[in-house]
Amino acid sequence: MALQLTREQAHELVVEKIGINNLLKHILAVEAGMRRLAEHFGEDVDYWGLTGLVHDLDYNETKNDEKRHTYITAEWLAQYNLPEEMLYAIHAHPGHVPCKSRLDWALYTVDPTTGFIVACALMHPEKKLAVIDADFMLRRFKEKRFAAGASRENMAACSELGLELDQFLILVYEGMMTVTDQLGL
Repeated sequence: MALQLTREQAHELVVEKIGINNLLKHILAVEAGMRRLAEHFGEDVDYWGLTGLVHDLDYNETKNDEKRHTYITAEWLAQYNLPEEMLYAIHAHPGHVPCKSRLDWALYTVDPTTGFIVACALMHPEKKLAVIDADFMLRRFKEKRFAAGASRENMAACSELGLELDQFLILVYEGMMTVTDQLGL
């Protein structure tokens, strides 16, 4: 599927709307996690990655108005004629519409998981992604107060993708490992 919006254009748009900050790091982590899941499932890696890259495009504009989150993004992206499936997944990730497709469930689950994995890395004395493993992440997952903002319910919805939690965490982690330099981890 030829997209009207290239990865480079999307990245420029994200930097313009979001800036260079921790939110940009989150967005890049989600993109990487989505790319790794797409690879695992034999889906279009660039398409899934692009969905992750633009999923929070309007966050700065809508952070105090959750009901508008993703809808401003859709307005900004209208000129690129993106597939409805991509826009639907973006609307589904904060729960505005129910998840229906594998893409929807992937974005819904990856979004909080990247923050959780970053928190795991920052908890370690070396503050590096490379030093954490699945057992460490699973132990932290069970601690409700650890990274409390990362919805365990959303993360556990990886079962909708046919994945066990440990398998899912490792896949997202592997994706994030490809961008550790950009994440500063």
